[in-house]
Amino acid sequence: MIPCEAQYITPRHPEELRPRRRRRSPDEGPMPLAAAAKAAGASVEAVVVCQNKRVNQSALSPASATLSPKPGPIRLIATDIDGTLLNPQFQISEEDLAALRRVHAAGVEVVLVTGRRHTFALPIAKQLGFDLWLISSNGAVTRSLSGETFHRDLMPRQTCRDLCGAMQDFRGHTVLTFDKETRGAIVLEHLDDLNTSIRRWLEKNMQYIEFVVPIENALVTDPVQTMFCGSMARMAEALRALQAIGMSHRITVLRTEYPERDLSMIDVLNAGCSKGHALGRWAAHRGFHRDQVMAIGDNHNDVEMLEFAGHPVIMGNACEELRGRGWKVTLGNDQCGVAAALAGIVTDGFSND
Repeated sequence: MIPCEAQYITPRHPEELRPRRRRRSPDEGPMPLAAAAKAAGASVEAVVVCQNKRVNQSALSPASATLSPKPGPIRLIATDIDGTLLNPQFQISEEDLAALRRVHAAGVEVVLVTGRRHTFALPIAKQLGFDLWLISSNGAVTRSLSGETFHRDLMPRQTCRDLCGAMQDFRGHTVLTFDKETRGAIVLEHLDDLNTSIRRWLEKNMQYIEFVVPIENALVTDPVQTMFCGSMARMAEALRALQAIGMSHRITVLRTEYPERDLSMIDVLNAGCSKGHALGRWAAHRGFHRDQVMAIGDNHNDVEMLEFAGHPVIMGNACEELRGRGWKVTLGNDQCGVAAALAGIVTDGFSND
């Protein structure tokens, strides 16, 4: 593997993921966000109301019905996980689940786009009950449920080494992630400086954690990313420090914030790596124009994905940065906002059988 070179592996296409237009060859390289297309299309009206209760069977389409996409352009749904698909209890509501299964049955492709590592996102993806692809680690890895890899954009280890050296004051908040499913997938020096919320996440992933001092000694291969985690106030200091170290041409800095939990995560990835770039690359590979893509998100790290999509939708619980963009607003994640965003995308038609 050549350090810092994005890797493409052309995946097989299961029947439900057959290409509808010419697929963009991996040799053509990543598709720049700015060059993806021209204007965004119209957004979808949100009409579903939900109290995060179980869906009645009567709300689902009859077995004899054939679902088809509603006349219109949307062929690909990209949804974030945390704060979007998951409700405040960290579960997928029955109505959101039914809505995603409904659009999938109608032939609309669904992809999960998340800041989570692929392994940590898998249990959520498997609940959907159909085959799909995941864009994980904020766009660094695109991989199927079965483990087939389409693309990886790793951070060059020297870039990571320089970053760790420049951010010495935040060493106790530094976490490295690697693309593997064994111990050492998550590396840090110690847990002492991490706040309660992120420590709970790390404890759930303890089987993957390796403690390495100094953390640079773990850089025998290229990492997926460097992450800085901590309180809102402490990570605001980290953001200012990142702006001052002069590495903006070598890295991408993304943040995810949960003020109610006093938790902020700053993800530092390879230059040009984001959810938006990864979604654009996947859409091009599948033959979809951005006007055929709907993206649903709630946090700062979803901005590039929402900018790419012709149909951007933000959650009712979205952060203020997203609210100021003029994007369509659906219900909150406590009210089945994903189902509301998808309402009306498909129509019921009965087969002739």
